Amino acid sequence: MKFRCISPTLHGVADYSAGIGLILAPFLLGLGGTNNLALWISVITGTAVLVVSALTDYKLGALRTIPFQGHLTIDLAVAIVFMIVPFALGFQGLDAHYYWVNAAVVFTVVSLSATKEEL
Repeated sequence: MKFRCISPTLHGVADYSAGIGLILAPFLLGLGGTNNLALWISVITGTAVLVVSALTDYKLGALRTIPFQGHLTIDLAVAIVFMIVPFALGFQGLDAHYYWVNAAVVFTVVSLSATKEEL
């Protein structure tokens, strides 16, 4: 049974959706109640997600300079940062939960994503 069921193309769709979501969601949810950085870290990360996605070597990449495995490593690093940042910056309530939920989603997507060789 294959556990890695997210193809690079489907991962790309998730990337671009996540990038847009990370830019828009903080404004829609009113993040920044405990620390204004809660809003801006998400916006900056969302922008970076869009850039990295455009540079990734998968079907939806524009320049295809970052290998997909490298992209997954970047995603893993983002998930770890999202787990730590609420503690490091004193986020509470919605600000903290927003990052923890996003970290869990990114961890899950990375763990279920298959490289071309694994498909």
